[in-house]
Amino acid sequence: MPVRLLVHTRTTAYRHASIPAGVEALRTLGDLEVDHTEDPRALEEPLDAYAAVVFLSTSGEILTPAGRERLAAYVEAGGGFVGVHAAACTEYDWPYYGDLLGARFDRHPELQPGRAIVEDREHPATRHLPAVWDFVDEWYDFRTNPRGTVRVLARADESSYEGGGMGADHPLVWCREQGAGRVFYTALGHTAEAYEDPEFCAHLRGGIDWAAGPAR
Repeated sequence: MPVRLLVHTRTTAYRHASIPAGVEALRTLGDLEVDHTEDPRALEEPLDAYAAVVFLSTSGEILTPAGRERLAAYVEAGGGFVGVHAAACTEYDWPYYGDLLGARFDRHPELQPGRAIVEDREHPATRHLPAVWDFVDEWYDFRTNPRGTVRVLARADESSYEGGGMGADHPLVWCREQGAGRVFYTALGHTAEAYEDPEFCAHLRGGIDWAAGPAR
């Protein structure tokens, strides 16, 4: 049976040029059924038909008050939530969202090659990856280190690129539980080319499958 996703890509701040490539990649990742929207009212409607809600490089304040309530209730009741890249640059005015995601974006250096260290090889999002994953991205820094409140799956190796600001312990990909729901976040996915990379696409699909899993 197809895994049905609501993929939200609304932006009210920086807009990533890679969003169309990300949406198209999700449509081609096996048995996913993707409903794509940028209408904030879509989050005001019942979400129970979806295995997960995906915020794909959203930015700024994107939800209505009713949409915030609906999303929170959905996750607390067992719905999955997946945040990709700039999802961490979203809903700064909503404290619940920061707790849901695990951390908020702070800054990033220039786009450049670097390395991610895979810490957890048991998770569906990372079990296929090499222990050291070479990638090109913006290597997000976060306002707080989420370790201790999330299950860290991969961290950035700041010695492999210029301009990192979090030090040796720099979580980059993680998951956590919220109420009866599951949350997966990856800071990677800035470029359109990422969504043509088989390893990254498998990473994304693994995170979606995990988030969508417990109640479905």
